Amino acid sequence: MADPQWWRDAVVYQIYVRSFADADGDGVGDLEGIRARLGYLELLGVDTLWLTPFYTSPMADHGYDVADPRDVDPVFGDLAAFDRLVADAHEHGLRVTIDLVPNHTSREHEWFRAALDAAPGSPERARYHFRRGRGPDGDEPPNNWQSVFGGPAWTRVQDPDGSPGEWYLHLFAPEQPDLNWTNAEVWADLEKTLRFWLDRDVDGFRIDVAHGMSKPPDLPDTREEREPAGDDERWAPASGEPDPRFDHDDVHGVHRMIRAVLDHYPGRLVMGEVWVGDSSRFSRYVRADELHLGFNFRLVRAPFDAAAVRSAIEQSLGAVADAGSSPGWTLSNHDISRPVTRYGGGEAGLARARAMTLVELALPGMVFLYNGEELGLPDADLPDDVLQDPIWELSGHTRRGRDRSRVPIPWEGSAPGYGFTASDPWLPMPPEYGKLVAAEQLEDTGSTLSLVRRAIELRKTHPGFQGQELEWFGAPTGCLAFRRAGTTLVCALNTSAEIVPLPPGEVILASGPLTDGMLPPDTAAWLA
Repeated sequence: MADPQWWRDAVVYQIYVRSFADADGDGVGDLEGIRARLGYLELLGVDTLWLTPFYTSPMADHGYDVADPRDVDPVFGDLAAFDRLVADAHEHGLRVTIDLVPNHTSREHEWFRAALDAAPGSPERARYHFRRGRGPDGDEPPNNWQSVFGGPAWTRVQDPDGSPGEWYLHLFAPEQPDLNWTNAEVWADLEKTLRFWLDRDVDGFRIDVAHGMSKPPDLPDTREEREPAGDDERWAPASGEPDPRFDHDDVHGVHRMIRAVLDHYPGRLVMGEVWVGDSSRFSRYVRADELHLGFNFRLVRAPFDAAAVRSAIEQSLGAVADAGSSPGWTLSNHDISRPVTRYGGGEAGLARARAMTLVELALPGMVFLYNGEELGLPDADLPDDVLQDPIWELSGHTRRGRDRSRVPIPWEGSAPGYGFTASDPWLPMPPEYGKLVAAEQLEDTGSTLSLVRRAIELRKTHPGFQGQELEWFGAPTGCLAFRRAGTTLVCALNTSAEIVPLPPGEVILASGPLTDGMLPPDTAAWLA
């Protein structure tokens, strides 16, 4: 716990707080529920927890619409419960990092309520992006920007006298107005929030939409259609055309400020959600005076194909090499389809997800596991009438949103709560989750949970995981093999339809059954 650069090879476990464990029986996960499961997380072997927002919120986007960034929403507990969680996590040898949402606030934030009561041009409105509309009567949005969730990125408000007034910018839901990062009060408030939680002994932050915040002063129109093609392509442009909504150069000043605050608290981490495809622009976020680490989503977006996986790994390593940062690897989070489903579903999808977990955990850098990933959970097939993600409504029911990957964790027992809650869970848990409960997987040496536990243990204890660079080996078509430079542990992956010979060495772990020195399709192995 004393290592000031503990994050360089840490395994981080993301907890979607609503869906992890419910201690008070209301069907929604909470901070006390997490505290009750710390023993499980210690047994799993992870180093660090990342908690999604638990702040005061009307929950239009399940906590990412923050009304008070320095308090706990009653549905999750209170500040005393948070302090107990952090203290107990540290007793278990676990660090705690928390989400920050600096791009926007809730409509219910005191600042935005004041802005609605104030006149155009007022200091209250200057904290957000209020603009006059286009057209003779200002009836059209100020530009053609689209919300990531669907529909226009502008909503019109009434002036205090009741007449149609200005429009405000929201790159996400209308309940999430974007902050104006040219405003000094906005900067000062974030610094206050950072220090508030650092003084409560958190170990770091994950910055939501870290490539957001700053906007071009003239808010120019986009030159191409920006509606995402699907839920897992949230910020992917249709071409290489720059997107004026994101990755504006001035955003780096925000990250330098954040880093300057954290540098007064040695051993604390700041990592960012950076959906930037260009490696040279990505690398700017992890310079020595900005983020310690950025999520690179190339591996998430790579299909289950050895050539695509290798390319994603090489590009991700290259994006941080010149900046001297560590890579951050993830296959899953609360915004995207779970790997089992993304890789084809059923037995094949599970086999591929297990294989990719071994690939990910063999790589140098920080690895992120999303709660339930260690159980091999697939996406849940939910009926229309239970969907709660704002994407469902804002897209006109054309995109089902992210609820499918946010269904609560099955711990033990039977429906409807499977040990997550004593009542009905906030999203229904499908019957197939009953076969994947954590309690039973802990007793099964062949389970996905047992595989992940063993892989994390080896990652921490085997000398083959010490190198920070990769050496690639020749491999049959549809396969790849690599090892950490200067070590003897090899990771091999077969994404082809043919069984192939294993590389030389003693198998120490495999994602599926092996036969006679051969590596079957949809399988990975570690060899020493």
